[in-house]
Amino acid sequence: MDVVIAGGHGKIALRLERLLTARGDSATGLIRKAAQAADLAALGARAVVCDLESISPAGLAEHLRGADAVVFAAGAGPASGIGRKDTVDRAAAALLADAAELAGVRRYLMISTMGLDSADAPGTDPEFASYLRAKSAAEDDLRARRLDWTVLRPGPLTDDPGTGLVRLAAPPLPLGSVPRDDVAHALLALLDAPAAAGLTLELTSGPEPVAEALLAALAGA
Repeated sequence: MDVVIAGGHGKIALRLERLLTARGDSATGLIRKAAQAADLAALGARAVVCDLESISPAGLAEHLRGADAVVFAAGAGPASGIGRKDTVDRAAAALLADAAELAGVRRYLMISTMGLDSADAPGTDPEFASYLRAKSAAEDDLRARRLDWTVLRPGPLTDDPGTGLVRLAAPPLPLGSVPRDDVAHALLALLDAPAAAGLTLELTSGPEPVAEALLAALAGA
């Protein structure tokens, strides 16, 4: 499998690249800074310097040609400002979809987040609310496309070692945290599951191995 990951130097992306290359797949990470390339090379992944806030859909499509799937793992990050929540978390996700359509890459996995309906809750930090709205808009855009898309909504992320045990199901799940290790394993499983196309799934730590949780989610779809 040949997979291109937007936000290729992110914490989840690096974990996914390691998993892909370890089993003999090809992983390409789209990165913003050339200095990040060495970290991907150390994992056996290829790096492409590409600014998702300035490149055209046609330009990005050239980096996707021949891929079997794309993964949107990019994010503006904390304290990046309300404006970049829109240009990265929403617009870059749509840009990747535009480019995938141009390049003929049908499989598209998006990392979103749980709690999208809390953007207008009293006391929500304005910047975090803008992030939730951007993610919601990115999901809506993707669902309107003729791509084999899957949206994965993890709960709050941790850097704890993964356990391989999760809850994975259609929303709503009770809010719960999940290690980034386990998010990467769930993405890998979804890449191997064409039947997950068209599904929105939430993910937290839980009692089931990733593979079994995914089978149950697919059976209940």
